[in-house]
Amino acid sequence: MEKRTKALHPVNTSSVSGVMDDLSKALSGIGPALAFCKSKSALVPEPISIVVATSGSNGPPKEVALTSNALLYSARASNKFLNAKFGDTWSLLLPLNHIAGINVLLRSLELGTATIDLRNSATYPKVDFTAIVPTQLFRALHGDTELLSHLQSCQAVLVGGAALTDDLGALATSAKINLVTTYGMTETCGGCVYNGTKFDGVDVEIREGQIAIKGAMLASNYLNDEPAWRKNFVDGWFITQDIGSIESGKLIVKNRADDTILTGGEKVSLFAVSEILQNKFPGHTFAAFGMADPEWGTALFLAIGGDAGPSDDEIALQLSNSLGVEAKPKGILRLAQLPLTTIGKLDRAALIEFASNQKGAL
Repeated sequence: MEKRTKALHPVNTSSVSGVMDDLSKALSGIGPALAFCKSKSALVPEPISIVVATSGSNGPPKEVALTSNALLYSARASNKFLNAKFGDTWSLLLPLNHIAGINVLLRSLELGTATIDLRNSATYPKVDFTAIVPTQLFRALHGDTELLSHLQSCQAVLVGGAALTDDLGALATSAKINLVTTYGMTETCGGCVYNGTKFDGVDVEIREGQIAIKGAMLASNYLNDEPAWRKNFVDGWFITQDIGSIESGKLIVKNRADDTILTGGEKVSLFAVSEILQNKFPGHTFAAFGMADPEWGTALFLAIGGDAGPSDDEIALQLSNSLGVEAKPKGILRLAQLPLTTIGKLDRAALIEFASNQKGAL
């Protein structure tokens, strides 16, 4: 029997009210499926409501197909966790080409309210909830007083999309921002674990160190990469590329499986390098990355965002004392700011390209 399909239409994300109207129709099945990315497909299987690209910060992006059931489950579970009530409002501070931004609209639809679009705003009216990435939190705590006031006035502020350092989280708590850390990805309709606690109906296991997730919010397919789909989705479980553990019933996310490099025969966690320096020198942003090297196999490099910053010797001493001599960077980039994807994740591919062009000067 031939599978039933429906049209996939691109979305104009400039108007939030227009997107919310299109989303409502797609979710109910009276409108076409919506592509929040440049898709290779004109048709999708009938259950699909939206297609969203993964960030592509660690490899080429995939077109993730999500059903109405998965999306609505995610939105309802999020609102329930936050104790959001009908009539409560959300502000949009994230781009709509990522699931985190789309989720804000979905949660608003479930609460019967219009999303307050603050993507390009310099003023911030009071709302009940919002969602941000750590980069935005950093800016709010280091000079953006309008954004800071907005976050402080919210009942809760979801933060995800990238690792939140202990130092930044502590600063937010001191500033009386009620942060809720989220864990998830496009394949799980965004966050499905809040503050280490999984949503009702979500199962989480640790398989050979890697986090595996099962639940009604999982994606249905990769439209453009069936082999990757079969590799990552096994017997109803999504096998993530993240390393973690479950301690006292809470999920602890440690780092990505592909976040560890082998340099000179020794393993070094890129996340650990960045976090140690971020906590030691909180006025700057740090990003560790690896580059192919004939001597080391993979050489550890470091990028620093912001003016001045600690000296090379200070960095080498701090990392050597904390992680061993193998964590001493083989080169350091000093940039005005670190390259980010549109959702605020570190763009390591851009760093590697830049470092390759500058390697002789490092």
